[in-house]
Amino acid sequence: MELSSKQRAYLRKLAHDLDPVVMVGKEGMNNNIVRATERALDEHELLKLRFVDHKQEKREMSRYLAGECSAELISVIGNVAIFFRQARDPDRRRIELPLSRS
Repeated sequence: MELSSKQRAYLRKLAHDLDPVVMVGKEGMNNNIVRATERALDEHELLKLRFVDHKQEKREMSRYLAGECSAELISVIGNVAIFFRQARDPDRRRIELPLSRS
């Protein structure tokens, strides 16, 4: 799913008050981080991930994680990355995206 700039801005706004639910520490990117992100996306659709360590590699790690989880990387601001993956089941969707213009 390719998000428009309007949709990305909307998701950044929604994520503003969220607390990070996944942390990348000294162990860096590993299968546990991928699985935790998958579970959080299944549960919340929109999440923040905080880089406690490996801050120099945050953009590369964020892009990798988005690919592994089939999620959209909304933004990386400071040491926090925001990810979005819409629930596959329409009945479980919590976030309705504004329509994008074609």
